[in-house]
Amino acid sequence: MTGLLSEKPSIPPDIIPDYANSLSMRLRSLLLLLLSALLVNSGLCFEITAFCPDTWLSGEGDEYFVVGGTGPGEGLFITDNEGSVRFPGGSRLSGSTVVAMEAVAYRSVYGINPDYEIIPTDTSVPDMITTGNFRMANKADELVLVDDGEEVQEIYWPGIVSTGEGRVHILSGGEWDRRVYYEGQSSFEPETFYDTTITAFVSPDSSYEVLASLISGSDESIRLNVYELAKSKIADLLSKRSSAGVDVKVLLEGSPVGGVSDSEYAAVNVVQNSGGEVRMMLTENRDSHAPYRYDHAKYLVSDGESVLVASENFGETGFPETGYNGNRGWGIVVDDAGVSDYFDEVFTYDFSGGWSGPPEGETGIFEETDSSGYYGTYNSVFRPQTFDGVTVTPVISPDTSYLIQDMISGAEESVDIEQAYIKNWSSGKNPYLEEAIDAARRGASVRIILDSYYYNVDGDDDNDEMAAYINSVADAESLQLEARLLKSGSGMPVKLHNKGVIVDSEAVLISSVNWNENSPQMNREAGIIAEGTGIAGYYRDVFDHDWDFTGEVATAPGGNTFGGVSSGNQGITVLLFQKQNVALLLIVLLIVLYVVRKRS
Repeated sequence: MTGLLSEKPSIPPDIIPDYANSLSMRLRSLLLLLLSALLVNSGLCFEITAFCPDTWLSGEGDEYFVVGGTGPGEGLFITDNEGSVRFPGGSRLSGSTVVAMEAVAYRSVYGINPDYEIIPTDTSVPDMITTGNFRMANKADELVLVDDGEEVQEIYWPGIVSTGEGRVHILSGGEWDRRVYYEGQSSFEPETFYDTTITAFVSPDSSYEVLASLISGSDESIRLNVYELAKSKIADLLSKRSSAGVDVKVLLEGSPVGGVSDSEYAAVNVVQNSGGEVRMMLTENRDSHAPYRYDHAKYLVSDGESVLVASENFGETGFPETGYNGNRGWGIVVDDAGVSDYFDEVFTYDFSGGWSGPPEGETGIFEETDSSGYYGTYNSVFRPQTFDGVTVTPVISPDTSYLIQDMISGAEESVDIEQAYIKNWSSGKNPYLEEAIDAARRGASVRIILDSYYYNVDGDDDNDEMAAYINSVADAESLQLEARLLKSGSGMPVKLHNKGVIVDSEAVLISSVNWNENSPQMNREAGIIAEGTGIAGYYRDVFDHDWDFTGEVATAPGGNTFGGVSSGNQGITVLLFQKQNVALLLIVLLIVLYVVRKRS
């Protein structure tokens, strides 16, 4: 610093005034340039900000594009080099202007009219002026925006974007498709709420009693969105509140893996017969294609004042009565009108869409009447606990799933992860897992617990292999990073169904978001990030308890210490070593057989 500032530059005195004038001119020019940029960004130029060329609707009358900007529109036209459309004389655009192929088709999907239509179907919607045959092709095409005879934007696919059925392409921050977006999906923004009161609980220890108390205490309204509702006692609780005049609305996934169970149809009938309204999110026999692959969320809003968010479905294993066994899962109740309103808006959006409708055709009977018929008794360890002054941020998938990565990327000391499973993505590595590994590379201590239930360890590419991979990275890079599998039996929960994260013993994620490619990008999911040392400490205690009941996973031949887990599967390196040995043995036998035959 001394060497750079100790000597002033030598400038001849007669040059200083000219130099100052030159600097002043440059500053004025820079200010004019910044002012011009500000004016441009405030709406004096136009650009295509969104488009959907390949829709789910037959005939694709709902295809559309959006022009962003404010000003006269009559000098604009858009072409795909086969045809073109332009705005009629006197048009003035403001903000985002939607131009659809057919207004009637667009309205059938989105519930509102576009600003303009290309093919006349509704006299209340202004028509674009067309030349030639303008229609966006699904697989390969382009859009060119021309303003007063000058080309200002060109978008082509494949290339700038990768199209797919139902894909909506959105320009954000100068970049296309920062988020995978499909027709009908919402775009809720993140919002943080301060000084809330929460109740923390876990399954199987106390989940049912917390849920039952919340439902029974509802006086005005209940809004329930859950992947599966199959427990008779929960259905009875909802039915009683509905019969008492509480406005009960329930949204379920209409096509869960394995289909809708008899128990769920029975639960639906119980709620409906008491006056509650039940809908299922589904594509078949609906006005609109479902915007999500699965409605996998698990939350309940009570009286617009409290919201329960959980990792577990509303069945016998997710919410067993206290004293009976079930899944390990986490849950939270937030007593805050702002948080409740946030989730109520999400619920209303999903419940009111053309993809939701009444269940069809089935009556159903409950498979079990209580939790004792499933996995026996369980000695509860963790009681519900209430904390004040907690900061809460909702996580809604796919809208704000990125908050989970952001949470992990901010870790400085520790990351504790409890997941049913972790899967690699089609593009390569799992970005959520990579954030955790990067946290370990920064010096944080990272612990990961995965499930050991048979269907999560019996294959060649599931939890035991993933744990072994994680541990091999830790060994290779000498990281404070370890993955283990939760043991079942011996007084432990039946299986691990959780989707939770704790960062720096200060922030905790309670959610329904699985760590696969589909869940954060294509499912409707719900979660809460809660900040506070008290609440984070509660879940940290649960995690530490579970960590003591895990089996280690080996990363090298002969190093398997995966004891106590009933599957008997070993680490990935062990498995690969065994498979390689078998292959080599077969090759040697074939060679020996060939030599013997040649000699004979």
